[in-house]
Amino acid sequence: MARTGTGRAGGSGGSGVRAARRPEVRLPELEPYDGGELEPDGDYDGLEFRDADFAGQDGGGARFMDCALTACALDETRLYRARILDSVLTAPRGVGTDLAESTLRDVELTDARLGGVQLHGAALERVLIRGGKIDYLNLRRARLKDVVFESCVLVEPDFGGAELTRVEFVDCALRAADLSAATLRDVDLRGAAPLEIARGIDRLSGAVISTGQLLDLAPVLAAEVGIRVE
Repeated sequence: MARTGTGRAGGSGGSGVRAARRPEVRLPELEPYDGGELEPDGDYDGLEFRDADFAGQDGGGARFMDCALTACALDETRLYRARILDSVLTAPRGVGTDLAESTLRDVELTDARLGGVQLHGAALERVLIRGGKIDYLNLRRARLKDVVFESCVLVEPDFGGAELTRVEFVDCALRAADLSAATLRDVDLRGAAPLEIARGIDRLSGAVISTGQLLDLAPVLAAEVGIRVE
């Protein structure tokens, strides 16, 4: 069962931006998963998945409630429109995991090693992503509310058309991010180092950045508004 946190001071710091509410997941006593394959529209409640290999399996529409997934392989795993609630995912690994249009609420994701994760159209609420590295994260048209990226590396994340509300980046690297057509409200980017915006620099309204980040982004901002610097 999850309990909502209040966010850390590092996310607001007197800037007027509202801090994200963090999940505080308290799992009940869990039962070991029996090792069978995932089932579409399956219902998984109070289970511990450890070192499971779900590569290529289909769990589309499944519900995971009060679950712990540890060191599981998710290569090409289909979890389209899955619901992951009040759960903890530790050290997942895989390429091409399909979580499109899924729901993640009160979830802690730690030390992920993932690439090409499909989360387009997904809804993330009170989600903490801590540690690890995620390449080519697809969050196009996703809805993120009270989401914290902490001490992780995001390479070419795609936030195109997404809605970000109370989202924090804390001590993490944000490389070549795409913010095209995104909507940002109370987004704290001050903890992102480096902060690299490949597209959508004009969508930063609603975000807070540091003075140093402003200087780093100055050439891109100047190009966006047509200023020639010589």
